[in-house]
Amino acid sequence: MKVDAGKVLNRSKKAFGRKELWRTIYEDCYRYALPQRNLYEGYYEGNVPGQNKMNNVFDSTAIHSTQRFANRIQSGLFPPVKKWCRLEPGNEIPEQFKTNTQQALDDYSDKMFSILRQSNFDLAMGEFLLDLSVGTAAMLVQAGDDAIPLRFTPVPQYLLALEEGPYGTVDNVYRKYKIRAEAITRTFPDAKIPSPLQRVIDDKPQEMVELLEAVIADTDRGDFCYHIIYGKSADELVFRRMKQSPWIVARYMKLPGEVFGRGPLVSALPDIKTLNKTLELLLKNASIACAGVYTAADDGVINPSNIRIAPGSIIPVARNGGPQGASLAPLPRSGDFNVSQIVINDLRMNIKKTMLDDTLPPDNMSARSATEIVERMKELAQNMGAAFGRLITETMVPVVSKTMHIMDEKGLIQMPLKINGLQVKVVPVSPLAKAQNLEEVNEVMQFVQIANSLGPGGVAELKPDEVASFIADKFGIPANLRNTPEEKEAIMQQAMQSANITGGLIEEAEQGQEPTAQAQDPETALTEEASA
Repeated sequence: MKVDAGKVLNRSKKAFGRKELWRTIYEDCYRYALPQRNLYEGYYEGNVPGQNKMNNVFDSTAIHSTQRFANRIQSGLFPPVKKWCRLEPGNEIPEQFKTNTQQALDDYSDKMFSILRQSNFDLAMGEFLLDLSVGTAAMLVQAGDDAIPLRFTPVPQYLLALEEGPYGTVDNVYRKYKIRAEAITRTFPDAKIPSPLQRVIDDKPQEMVELLEAVIADTDRGDFCYHIIYGKSADELVFRRMKQSPWIVARYMKLPGEVFGRGPLVSALPDIKTLNKTLELLLKNASIACAGVYTAADDGVINPSNIRIAPGSIIPVARNGGPQGASLAPLPRSGDFNVSQIVINDLRMNIKKTMLDDTLPPDNMSARSATEIVERMKELAQNMGAAFGRLITETMVPVVSKTMHIMDEKGLIQMPLKINGLQVKVVPVSPLAKAQNLEEVNEVMQFVQIANSLGPGGVAELKPDEVASFIADKFGIPANLRNTPEEKEAIMQQAMQSANITGGLIEEAEQGQEPTAQAQDPETALTEEASA
């Protein structure tokens, strides 16, 4: 059932009110680790782009580790200009149709990745993962034009409020949306402009207008309602119905009952704040050590009201020792701050470990081997833990599903099956997933070696063709490079016929007989039998 504009506004205000409970923790994360993406502290409301947001940052360890976190996740799960997943038929597809279905899905997958390379997906995913390091990331997937069929828009989570459905999935998304008044009709050609907004468009076309974009699930019809609302007059500019939500919302880790997630930056925040404060005090101490603070005898010549405590300042005093003392003397410091060096390195190492920024040997060592790269990916997968599965479920599968849906709507493909895990399933083949698959392949190969060493009884345990298919599936080998069951059966028959012919030749040679006509020309015999 459609919700009217007034109720949508009320629901969004309540959702943004609940989000304020997260403001303190998210604000600190963005202030120290992602200052350039920080929209808190009045940066969004003040409409002041280009401002310096790093005045309170004294150490860049968290900034570099956060960027490296996003880069490692992207290279491990969504490597640019590479195929990072494969579509496979699910259990609802009958066994006799799976081979043909796999070939069709491989063609669709090739088209999908070709379109993703045309779009801004790789750029958007990098920014998306930066927000994920805080805990919650969101991206808008929309249809484009003929040149760019898909458009991905990573939206900072500050602009969003979320509502969960019955099973922990995000159903409703509310977004603060600023746009120039004159661009509204071009962005939304179907918009119904109310008179208050039309006056703004006519009189102040360059003024930034704030709208509310809302996507709300309609449980009665099983689709989604898309609203664009002008908040000042509570008028609905745009209303559309969508089969799928255009939003992809991922949480790194979340607790039951909580809508927003908690990322590694939340865990590293105490160390980040402690390191930042330690360096701030260290720099203050260093400035005093470099310039010094001085005392001056108050002999009526120096005006005390003009004296301030700062590096290089002079403080008036009655005397500087002795009968009269020196006219100018340095003020001794109360202590040495070199103890800070003891904790700075420990804090930096803790931050890097939490942000998955600790590498096997350092990256500045000699050239890395393939084995080392695989070990890095395995270590990253182990450190990510449950977050790896959540990234597959809340990011990879929705990206593929929404991309294929838009391609189907634009007529680029004809997709009669659903990507729901039963008809079509999304199987990761990215470096991070391959590192995990390699462990399974190694286990199978070790069993094959052991079975072969046990003689005929051990060999009888193996199905060589099934082993080959298993390894090909784990490595994501395309179906057009592999034989179908019918082709494999024909190859096996030819091999058996060749073995029979060769055996006959050997037997006749041993008996001293002349080779038969059929045995004299094996190729002709095979051709005749195949024709028969």
